[in-house]
Amino acid sequence: MSEVLLSFRGRQIRPADVIFLRELIAHNPGLSRRRLSVKVCEAWQWVQPNGQPRDMVCRGLMLALHRAGHIELPPKRWSPTNNAIAHRRVAAVAPCDTTPIEGPLAALGTLEIRLVRRAEGESLFNYLVNQYHYLGFSRPVGEHLKYLVLAGARPIACVGWSSAPRQLNLRDQFVGAPKEAYRHNLHLIAYNTRYLLLPWIKVPHLASHLLGRLARRISADWHALYHHPIHLLESFVDIERFKGTCYRAANWTCLGRCAGRGTKSKRGQPACSIKELWVYPLGKNFSARLLQAP
Repeated sequence: MSEVLLSFRGRQIRPADVIFLRELIAHNPGLSRRRLSVKVCEAWQWVQPNGQPRDMVCRGLMLALHRAGHIELPPKRWSPTNNAIAHRRVAAVAPCDTTPIEGPLAALGTLEIRLVRRAEGESLFNYLVNQYHYLGFSRPVGEHLKYLVLAGARPIACVGWSSAPRQLNLRDQFVGAPKEAYRHNLHLIAYNTRYLLLPWIKVPHLASHLLGRLARRISADWHALYHHPIHLLESFVDIERFKGTCYRAANWTCLGRCAGRGTKSKRGQPACSIKELWVYPLGKNFSARLLQAP
């Protein structure tokens, strides 16, 4: 087998792939980088589970090959705004009622868990997370869902989910296989990126109650938008701030503590606070589902 020149997001690039890309670029001198990436996705049948081309990932791959000197891309035609400031910008919304709500869970009445991804309520979700979650708001990249929980007309909680982190040794141990064995099925894992109970809500057992209800519906919601189910939920808990009580009460499992390196670590050194990894399988055969061949 020929040597691997580059491994990018689970795809191995070999000399034959580079030759194909060079010829594609040479035969289409008038195409932009974006149009070239679409053609590559078509030729390689490189698509998302919902059938859409992975053109953004493909552009990242081609840029990496360009920087490594394997191919020469055409000049950029424009540079889109895509920085941390833009990703954290949220629209202003009308002030919401901050009158304290205290008492038993039953006193809240019927709770509406509203899916607001690309729907009414998304701006309010973004605003509340930005204002009241200790991590603030950051625009998710890739597959994600946003839930706004309401008691009557009043928002009381926001819960965000996104694609799972690519490398977690604790998860590998729980699945019972190295990450290479199920990397092609990482999209079947949902990561709880934000969980916010608004600070004026003081209702015991509310947090675990919502986790339980979301676990029963999230796979169907994900399938409706992205055309594939979810088999495992996971979340990090910052042990300097929280105890993970609601996850424990909702029957999640704590797999242990991460090393604190995060995605911005340099040379394996700790770059963030120590966190616990909590998981919740959506079925007894979750491991077999994750290990299924493509």
